[in-house]
Amino acid sequence: MMPISEGLRMYMIYNYMDQAENWGNWQSAAADLNDDKDIRTDFYTLGFQYMTDRDWGIMVEAPVWDRYFRTTNDDGDVLSVDHRSVGDVRVVGMYTGMSEDMSTGIQFGLKLPTGPFDQSLLDRDTQIGTGTTDLLLGGYQMGQEDSWGWYTQAMWEHSFDMRDGYRPGDSFDINVGVHYDKLVRQFKIVPILQLIASFRGADNGANSDPANTGYDRLYVSPSIEIIPMSHFSLYIDLRIPVATHMRGYQLVAPSLVSITAEYEF
Repeated sequence: MMPISEGLRMYMIYNYMDQAENWGNWQSAAADLNDDKDIRTDFYTLGFQYMTDRDWGIMVEAPVWDRYFRTTNDDGDVLSVDHRSVGDVRVVGMYTGMSEDMSTGIQFGLKLPTGPFDQSLLDRDTQIGTGTTDLLLGGYQMGQEDSWGWYTQAMWEHSFDMRDGYRPGDSFDINVGVHYDKLVRQFKIVPILQLIASFRGADNGANSDPANTGYDRLYVSPSIEIIPMSHFSLYIDLRIPVATHMRGYQLVAPSLVSITAEYEF
């Protein structure tokens, strides 16, 4: 979602994640060490990006989560629930005026507390919404050399407040990608390889679980962008974890899948 021209872009993102493996420290752990057994989520995000000129723009994302959660209670009974709801909306401003080709940008904005945080069975760290307003700060840099391109981008998220005894830990994400633009010129098929690192601190507050929240993860992500026609593109991303460190015991997914369809007006 890094802008390359003025105007309006609309996009839809689908993500899928099935967290069914218990993980502790740097390795897989026995399932009976965690009451939670499965967190399966479909994420649907509708977004738009509008660059008023070559210097300033805004991006808004509204997600919908469809989450299945299975856990056990103190008696060992298996309980499950399905919840679907609008999640926390993100509003991000962009400044791209540091270079004439818009290859360098600064991002700043808010994650708003629009998602629910009191749905049945879900702990605060598995709710669809956090209930908090968070600061978003980030930036990116792109480069191009003949048929090859590269980029790096980063985003820091910090909660301003605590809500109902819960404050999510800070998170920091950074990724570095390289792409080859002339593999199949007729249909504009662009292979991409990314390295993505994610860091999150422990949650805090009376309704949090700091001993079992927070992580450090590194993914390798083979991706592809397909541009079958002018103004329309399709982006498919597979994220495979190569190093995972979880504080306490938490459920992880063996891979993450993302599909983005975008139209530029």
